Amino acid sequence: MDERHRTGEITRAFLGPPSSVRPPQSNGASPVLAIPFPQIDPVIFAIGPLAIRWYALAYIAGLFAGVWYMRRLVQQPPALMTPQHVDDFFLWAMLGVILGGRLGYVIFYKPMEYLADPAAILKTWEGGMSFHGGLLGVIFAIMLFARKYKIDQWYVSDGVACVVPIGLGLGRLANFINGELWGRTAPDVPWAMVFPGGGDIARHPSQLYQALLEGLVLFLVVFYLSRDERIRRKTGTLTGVFVIGYGVVRIIGEFFREPDAHLGFLAMGFTMGQMLSIPMVLFGAWCVWRAQTVKR
Repeated sequence: MDERHRTGEITRAFLGPPSSVRPPQSNGASPVLAIPFPQIDPVIFAIGPLAIRWYALAYIAGLFAGVWYMRRLVQQPPALMTPQHVDDFFLWAMLGVILGGRLGYVIFYKPMEYLADPAAILKTWEGGMSFHGGLLGVIFAIMLFARKYKIDQWYVSDGVACVVPIGLGLGRLANFINGELWGRTAPDVPWAMVFPGGGDIARHPSQLYQALLEGLVLFLVVFYLSRDERIRRKTGTLTGVFVIGYGVVRIIGEFFREPDAHLGFLAMGFTMGQMLSIPMVLFGAWCVWRAQTVKR
């Protein structure tokens, strides 16, 4: 999930990207160093009015892979959940992602605009989702689910932390295919690309950077740690590592990504994504500290 010119993700995965696109920017000259952007059709195939898009495939694949992987995780010691619990929880998690992601975008990115027109909050087909808001929504869903089924909420969140990078990586690849959320100008980078809708400027393919960092690298780090039973028993450790890791790689990735058009750069040249990631790192550090010090 993300914040600029992006689909309403789950609710619009089959409908395609938003109709409002950033106006092309041009510096009056073609880039000297750039490789062609691979023109991949966002629609995989269509049957009449029904179109299956890469966004849909990314989320469906991420969901099924996440469920499959978490079902395997909960069968390892301390095994505080059952595979059936995992199946039930993912409905809660999806609601948390959608509601939290939408409200997070409204509050963090365009509060005055939506305050002037509250009905526009419901227009999810126009796009506008926030990862940080979605994260808060999932945290709330975890707390409610754990209370209802009397399961350690940190154990649930550890399982979620292990599978989220799968969806993040696939989602970033879908961003790249759609030619959105492009990077900052990079006229001297040999692998820079000219993105449709981004003007005739060579840019970093920041979606691929973020797919690598937020997806593959973060998954491998959490996967490696999750293999240690001692770490699994210190519930909350994997949650903290994921939150720290995401915050760090998001801050790094934002240095290569074009900031949100309606916000630009904020204090000290930071972007909104970086500003929201700083408290994530602090919260993740607290999670790890708590997991190591709590008495069991």
